[in-house]
Amino acid sequence: MQDANAVRKVQNDILFIYRSDMSKHVTSKEATRISMVWQSIPSQLARENKKFIYGAVKAGARAKDFEMAIQWLVDAGLVYRISRVRDVAMPLKFYEDFNAFKLYLLDIGLLGAMSEIEPAQMLLSNDAIKEYKGALTENYVLCQMKGIDDMNTYYYSREDSKLEVDFILQYHGKVIPVEVKAEENLRSKSLKAFMSSHSDLKAVRFSMSGYIDQEWLTNVPLYGIPFVFTRF
Repeated sequence: MQDANAVRKVQNDILFIYRSDMSKHVTSKEATRISMVWQSIPSQLARENKKFIYGAVKAGARAKDFEMAIQWLVDAGLVYRISRVRDVAMPLKFYEDFNAFKLYLLDIGLLGAMSEIEPAQMLLSNDAIKEYKGALTENYVLCQMKGIDDMNTYYYSREDSKLEVDFILQYHGKVIPVEVKAEENLRSKSLKAFMSSHSDLKAVRFSMSGYIDQEWLTNVPLYGIPFVFTRF
């Protein structure tokens, strides 16, 4: 199918089916909460700090109000929940912070449809959706990595939230910091600061630039995600 508008119609049909299913298996009250979380995901990802905020779903909301709704979406395979780690060491599970996490959609095309981005803008390299390119690209990278067996995925941020690494992976006995760039601008203060205190690790950056192998980092074009991890 090469018609972007026809694809968008299919995506909207899928979203309608998902929303309909939310009311078939739970009480109407819980279905409403599930729908509220689901509908909040595009705006949650649009924020610079993509950590899930309960108050962004409903003013004054707390974890107990929506934790079952989030778990339903995770169990249904509609979202990925990526937890923060407080420290970066093996095994990462030991340092998981269950109170801080991000939610990503199962499919980048569906995220574009939910965000009501014009289909043509999803395909063109321009500034029409500049503010949201980072969210789309990060969700795309996460979906690609989720297709790799035996890969455990987290993210890292300092307690003061002034430094964050997009993803921290545990794969084949190694810890791999991952940064995502939607453009060719490869400057990153956070990653450099992080790597300065983790010199035993080597990072991977996914971006629009070509393959570059440096001592502390390998830059990989976005289309190369499924292949780069064969090296590890």
